[in-house]
Amino acid sequence: GASCDFLAVRPLTLFAEDGHLTALVYGDYGGYDDLPLFREAKRQLEEYFAGQRHTFSLPMAPDGTEFQCRVWQVPCRTSPMELPSPTGSWRIAWGLPLAFQAVGQANGRNPLPILIPCHRVIASNGTLGGYSGGVERKRYLLRQEGVSVPEPKPRKPRRKREVGAH
Repeated sequence: GASCDFLAVRPLTLFAEDGHLTALVYGDYGGYDDLPLFREAKRQLEEYFAGQRHTFSLPMAPDGTEFQCRVWQVPCRTSPMELPSPTGSWRIAWGLPLAFQAVGQANGRNPLPILIPCHRVIASNGTLGGYSGGVERKRYLLRQEGVSVPEPKPRKPRRKREVGAH
């Protein structure tokens, strides 16, 4: 593996097999290899976090089902400014106009977050929705890409209900 350190998402650890990136995970998993592939991935990630890159040209081999791989291709072909609308334009691009849950689950299993930018997929109701790395990371990545993302609304405190009191 190889590790990179970036604000708010750090550290990142890359894994590869047979000359292709297979995973990017949040966290430091040690055992760093100084392979040309990892050096190039680090360079491209640094460009991404400097605002100089929105897509990656790296050999990737994410492990997933045929359906998952199909879902992961759509965010890779779009820019951050082409975020899906609540009307479901991406679900139509996937050929899955009603597959909210299946698409969400596939994105949650993306083994190469950031590189396969599933953080660009928003919920059908226009909210950020979930993200395998956490919603705060998703918000950070979208802002990094120049997307206007509102702050989360504070949750209203729940009223406590006494149990057993009559």
